[in-house]
Amino acid sequence: MARIFCIANQKGGVGKTTTTVNLAAGLARLGQRVLLIDLDPQGNATMGSNVDKRQLEHTVYDVLLEDCKAADAIVSAEQVGYDVLGANRELAGAEVELVTQDRREKRLKLALSKVRKNYDFILIDCPPALSLLTLNGLCCAHGVIVPMQCEYFALEGLTDLVNTIRQVHANLNPELKVIGLLRVMYDPRITLQQQVSEQLKEHFGDKVFETVIPRNVRLAEAPSYGLPGVVFDASAKGSKAFVEFAREMVQRVQQD
Repeated sequence: MARIFCIANQKGGVGKTTTTVNLAAGLARLGQRVLLIDLDPQGNATMGSNVDKRQLEHTVYDVLLEDCKAADAIVSAEQVGYDVLGANRELAGAEVELVTQDRREKRLKLALSKVRKNYDFILIDCPPALSLLTLNGLCCAHGVIVPMQCEYFALEGLTDLVNTIRQVHANLNPELKVIGLLRVMYDPRITLQQQVSEQLKEHFGDKVFETVIPRNVRLAEAPSYGLPGVVFDASAKGSKAFVEFAREMVQRVQQD
């Protein structure tokens, strides 16, 4: 039965989508069965997984509104090695349409209960705001992976996110917890980044993943080719780091 993880951070531009698609590709490379769910109306994780969001017959939008089953909306992205439940601009409308619906924050959880057995990992790329979409992700997840840059303002955003996770844990999903903080776009030559990295380890201890994702040009180029960096250039420093991170995730899940 799949372990479900949200990749979330209320701060934009911290590499959530890059983390989601590369972790998915890294896990697939290690022989894991992976489903990536794109909960962001921009659909970047969909396009970054070699799936054209404009060609999708069904998306996560249809699943949330219960117009189709998850199994009917999932597509196999063979080139990247995992399955995708994609998103496009339609998803922005789901926020408004779900407000008056029953079980509005549990729609994704109910839909995934039918397909969970087919996967080892389900990764959910959340939008950068605490919206009804993010809430659907948090309500069905076992844990949250928080990608963050080692910068001062990132620490402030982290406090807000941890408080949100506590509230969801208390009121909607008692299984939910922070799995770990992933340091991304890391440049060891910048003193401030070293200092923030040390602060994170002091404050959060083993909640900080051992793996660090370096700032890497090939990772940044990969989305323009519609591929995760791990597939686009497996030999790049950033790609190797993500495969190492995937290995660390598998170990954490086995220890649970």
